[in-house]
Amino acid sequence: MSPRLTTKIFPLLFIVLLSIAGAAQTSKPRAPVPIFEDIAARAGLTGSPIASPEKKYIVESMSGGVGFIDCDNSGNLSALVVNGSTVDRYKQGGDPMVTLYRQSSPLKFENITKQAGLTRKGWGMGVAVADFDNDGLPDIFVTGYGGNALYRNRGNCTFEDVTDKAGVRGSGFMTGAAWADYDKDGFVDIFVARYVHVDLDNVAAFGTCKFRGIIVQCGPWGMIGETDLLYHNRGDGTFEEVSKRAGVDDPNAYYGLGVVWGDYDNDGWPDLYVANDAGPNYLYHNNHNGTFTDVGMQSGTALSAEGDAEGSMGVDFGDYDHDGRLDIFVTNFMDQEDNLYHNLGATGFDEVSWKAGVAASSYPYVKWGTGFFDFDNDGWVDLFVANGHVYPQMDSLESGARYREPLLLHMNNHDGTFTDSAAAAGLNAIPLASRRGAAFADVANDGNIDVLLLNVGEPPTLLMNHGVPGNHRVKFKLVGTKSNRAAVGARVTVRAGKLVQFNEVRGGASYLSQNDLRLHFGLGKESKLDSVEIQWPSGVVEKLQNVEADNIYTLVEGKGIRDTKPLTAP
Repeated sequence: MSPRLTTKIFPLLFIVLLSIAGAAQTSKPRAPVPIFEDIAARAGLTGSPIASPEKKYIVESMSGGVGFIDCDNSGNLSALVVNGSTVDRYKQGGDPMVTLYRQSSPLKFENITKQAGLTRKGWGMGVAVADFDNDGLPDIFVTGYGGNALYRNRGNCTFEDVTDKAGVRGSGFMTGAAWADYDKDGFVDIFVARYVHVDLDNVAAFGTCKFRGIIVQCGPWGMIGETDLLYHNRGDGTFEEVSKRAGVDDPNAYYGLGVVWGDYDNDGWPDLYVANDAGPNYLYHNNHNGTFTDVGMQSGTALSAEGDAEGSMGVDFGDYDHDGRLDIFVTNFMDQEDNLYHNLGATGFDEVSWKAGVAASSYPYVKWGTGFFDFDNDGWVDLFVANGHVYPQMDSLESGARYREPLLLHMNNHDGTFTDSAAAAGLNAIPLASRRGAAFADVANDGNIDVLLLNVGEPPTLLMNHGVPGNHRVKFKLVGTKSNRAAVGARVTVRAGKLVQFNEVRGGASYLSQNDLRLHFGLGKESKLDSVEIQWPSGVVEKLQNVEADNIYTLVEGKGIRDTKPLTAP
């Protein structure tokens, strides 16, 4: 969240003109919009993450993440919801850091946290999933204030706590985490962002601050930041912390939150983007030798178009305009537009939020979880944003922003612009909440991307996407052999008619959250894929021809299609 306790000032005429320009570009008629319905309660997602009602301290405002995991390799996704805590409860030992809801039957979830062995207590913040030991079972990493948790999957959705043995407990206020095999040795490593230094034994030292005339918590502005961590996987079940040697330790001690890996320059090596709250963001270019160089400033991805360091939270990579390059989207604090960085290739990035039509609607809100996903299966990725204020005290004001805020859905117009479509998609009918993490997956295996949202102090929201009839789609589960088993970092490019799209498998993104590891592509009216190309992290490239749409394919490195399952009717 932004540290500023005074409103960021723009010339009024400038804002009005940009808003008019954005509206002009996004008012054109477009194809039908998918309809979303919250099914969390009837699906069994009823537990509430622990949270203090007053949010007196910054550690009580930032949690947390959500995610998806196929914990038994059944093809049915289970849900992860990171738990919180309070200062008093943490001092007494804390709370279980994450809740696991197993999808025991279609769209029915059961809380199996205790029997699954996810019992480490603390103060959970974020979640990321990958197969760190290459045994074919996805494992869970949970970040937290005061300590992380690493759970090794033993099969059938049961886990062993290997945190201390693996050497990844960490320390401080740990937030976003994401897996990648950054040195291409066949084992995934994990980067962990850290936020601010918080001493819960001396919370009185935080004091109070004023925001728009009301008394609120202080921070992060003026607080001491913390450096970041990179755990290199030794391949024997243990990790070595190498952030300084790799050049990603953040010696400036910025306030790190959302993180995501992606090959933005198409050189075959994963690069890293880190969203920093109230400081310049990092874009770490992979040097192919175990080290990184921050190119955020020279690439144009560190600051806003006006040259300001924003209150950045959520992040994602996606090719929204089909030019073959990954673009970057970053969510920010209120009175700041979200940033859409268009990848220009060798010349860097252009910040195009206003021109693309995603700035004006985002400006009033505090924005968090986000993702590039094709919600209507037309072959073009859209943008979803979860919002929620950090100060419950906002509700005491006579007018203006409130603690609970609406959702944003930007539908892709296929011309570099987006249309604000939340109302048309039924999202304005979803009860308001103060939201944080957002995770994306096809929960029903019907070919439509659904959304899981963390609501602070309330049960989660599960938005079932009822889709757009007539559009085709396809889904790929990748299994590495030479590469890491979960194929994190693998890139799939699909060609169907005139459409050429690609995406990469990511172990962590959004705001402190984990999306489905399977890759999803909308295909519009195309019922067949002319070709599918897989670039594995090992460097192996494979190509398939004439692949039927509307299926889930399991692809094994070096062996092609292992399994085909039809997507169910939406």
